[in-house]
Amino acid sequence: MTDAFGKIPEDMMRMMAEFRMPSMSGMPEMNKLAEAQRRNLEALTAANRVALEGAQAVARRHMEILSGSMAEMNEALRGMTGMADPQAQVARQTEALKASYAKAVANMQEVADLIQKSNGEALGVLHKRFAEALDELKQMSGKV
Repeated sequence: MTDAFGKIPEDMMRMMAEFRMPSMSGMPEMNKLAEAQRRNLEALTAANRVALEGAQAVARRHMEILSGSMAEMNEALRGMTGMADPQAQVARQTEALKASYAKAVANMQEVADLIQKSNGEALGVLHKRFAEALDELKQMSGKV
């Protein structure tokens, strides 16, 4: 799955590199506009790549958390099976539940931070290109 989705941004960039506009030698402003649009598409592709990489990182972390949780649950169950005293077993179960809850909250915060970081990076790419595009339009409109 990672390979198929990881190839999409590369394919998009290759297609855009092969895309050629008809010659507009008599219209330099149209050439500049076409070039600006190409850079817009490149920025969008880059932002999508960053978002995809972030989603993959979140998915990997989710799997690590799930695997760790299952191992901890098995260990806790093994530790409780040999206890004869019901009060000690309840106390141990309560402590295990508190620890599991605290870890689940920490894991949720970690995943939320990963998502926020990924989204921020993708939006940063788009924001940078948007600011550049506005400057380009301002320069083109001043020459008209």
